[in-house]
Amino acid sequence: MEATPIKISLTVGKLDAGIAILLTHDFRLIEFPSILLPKNIAAGSIVDIQVSRNSPSEDEEVATFKSFQSQILELYGTNEPSRPILRVRNATQTSVVLNWDPISTGSGDLRTLTLYKNNSRLGTIPNPQANTNTKLSGLSVDTSYTFHLVLKTSAGTFTSDRVVIKTHKMTELSGITVCAGPLSSDEESRMKGTVERIGAKEVQDSVQIDTTHFVCSAGQGEAWRKAVEMNIPVVRVDWLEACEAEGRIVGVRAYYLDADPNARQQSKRSRGSLSSKSNSYKNDPTPSSTPSRMAPHAESNTSPSKEGDPTAQPMNNGLPRGTQNASNLPEREILPVSVSAPSDDEPRSAVATSEAGNSVSTETVMPQFRPDKSAAEIETLETPGDDVEHDNGRQEDGSFQDVQI
Repeated sequence: MEATPIKISLTVGKLDAGIAILLTHDFRLIEFPSILLPKNIAAGSIVDIQVSRNSPSEDEEVATFKSFQSQILELYGTNEPSRPILRVRNATQTSVVLNWDPISTGSGDLRTLTLYKNNSRLGTIPNPQANTNTKLSGLSVDTSYTFHLVLKTSAGTFTSDRVVIKTHKMTELSGITVCAGPLSSDEESRMKGTVERIGAKEVQDSVQIDTTHFVCSAGQGEAWRKAVEMNIPVVRVDWLEACEAEGRIVGVRAYYLDADPNARQQSKRSRGSLSSKSNSYKNDPTPSSTPSRMAPHAESNTSPSKEGDPTAQPMNNGLPRGTQNASNLPEREILPVSVSAPSDDEPRSAVATSEAGNSVSTETVMPQFRPDKSAAEIETLETPGDDVEHDNGRQEDGSFQDVQI
């Protein structure tokens, strides 16, 4: 039911350009906008004002307001950000490649996307709306790591599930991911066959973030330039075949495009010598439980070398080069050498004497050296010619040599 309009008569009192003072019959003052009064009104004029409620317009405004509230609720109240979904794309001996689904912030604004390793903050992902993967290098061989993402938005903080990944052993070849460059038909066939036999990833047509090696026979092309820019090792097919032959990751230095072919053969011989000496030591039926140094035998007094090599150097029964060897002194009786055990702050001295008490050889051993390995094992670790860089066992390709020191 529509309400009856209210009509009231008012007398104009003071009047100016903005406000008019109107007086009721009981002398109440009402300020009224002058612009709403009829023209030619002056002080003393009587005006009638009729007031009524505009219900249709009011209902329309209420409906518009409720619709606007519903839109706000739909946009900012029900579409919340999603938790990041983290995955492992590839793993090698010293690196992992992680990727995740595109970030959905819902109705919120993106603030940061942070990567954590073993619950320690690694860093913030740059441009997380576009970047959906990252590569982490410099990890330890055969070691487990835990990764997760933390997404911070104006609507709250959201954490991904934790992903556990273990880096590969040196004998595990499944992490090898090669991209093929310019190759002959024979080289391409050899490459694909070797990749399939060792269980490596499928050969890639383009260089990607998880590419571990670029295999080609000539340094040319856009893919080759991209591999060089990304510091990806560029090697020949021979490197894959060497990994297959030895059953482990081998160093890449001898398989670069500009590497000397003779260096590859020397590297193979050195690794073979290293392996045979290690096996010989492990198969020794009479290992000594007490560290000691015995006088050398004549047949084990030189390092492995090519036949007829005049530059062969004495190995001093497997001891580091530069120490004295009692066998080199003529007409002296060779006796076992005992090692004294002074405090850790003093040098150690090893002295061999004859029955007459004459000193025949003296070697000073610094405190940091512990004779906890036999002579044969020390010789194995010091054999030259291997392409292993003894910088914590790290290879040029970022992997580690599987040698226990």
